[in-house]
Amino acid sequence: MTTIPTRDGNQIFVNDWGAGKPVLLCPGWPLTADMWESQMLFLAQNGFRAIGYDRRGFGRSSQPWSGYNYDAFADDIADIISYLGLSEVTLVGFSMGGGDVVRYLSRHGSQAISKLALVSSVTPFLMQTKDNPDGVDKAVFEGIRAGLTADRAQFLMDFNTYYFGSNRDGSCVTQGVLTQTLQMAYAASHKATLDCVTAFSETDFSADIAAIDVPTLIVHGDDDQTAPKAVTGDRTAKMITGCIYKIYEGAPHALYVTHKHRLSEDLLAFARS
Repeated sequence: MTTIPTRDGNQIFVNDWGAGKPVLLCPGWPLTADMWESQMLFLAQNGFRAIGYDRRGFGRSSQPWSGYNYDAFADDIADIISYLGLSEVTLVGFSMGGGDVVRYLSRHGSQAISKLALVSSVTPFLMQTKDNPDGVDKAVFEGIRAGLTADRAQFLMDFNTYYFGSNRDGSCVTQGVLTQTLQMAYAASHKATLDCVTAFSETDFSADIAAIDVPTLIVHGDDDQTAPKAVTGDRTAKMITGCIYKIYEGAPHALYVTHKHRLSEDLLAFARS
């Protein structure tokens, strides 16, 4: 077990597989490095150093009472990169993790980063406000927090339906995957799980995106029921000049499972480019 100390006294769990140029993969909410196991195995088998980690408050990392904000998440990435001595990193963020990686770039710069990939990302701004009229109604996120507070275990089980698109005809997500996902989610701090809903729904990443100065790949499913493409992927792609935007037809939010081979190949090709 490898843990990395953070500047504020926490410990971040890291999986570090393979050798070569590094690909650092940031997890989604409320999961861990293990969500990336297919992509990490594939990248490590094809000449890259694949590094995944558990966000603070989740999985095998420290579970402090507070500090669940994007500045802290970005600083944790900086501490991982510094501790491991990484350079020429391909930085990958999934869902909530898309915010982590763009905040890292705006807060710490791109000196250690060669490329950026945003997969099913919540960027640029998820919640509906006067300045963001096409966002998701705040009541949706209030309902998530209420459901988590009332019965976190059952809420997360029910959430899997939309996360994997298993309410769609033709869904082939296995019971094993659903169980593994719940095991990851259940290992999280209840406080972190709640606080991160506020963080990923109410943070506007527009200024962070404006600071991106590395080649960027955006991947999003056109049947994402969690971070709708029109609010997230489409808008992010318009904000990043020269980005590569790949839309996966029929893909749900959790396309790292449902379209794992395609995503693995796309990440490998991008990291090699």
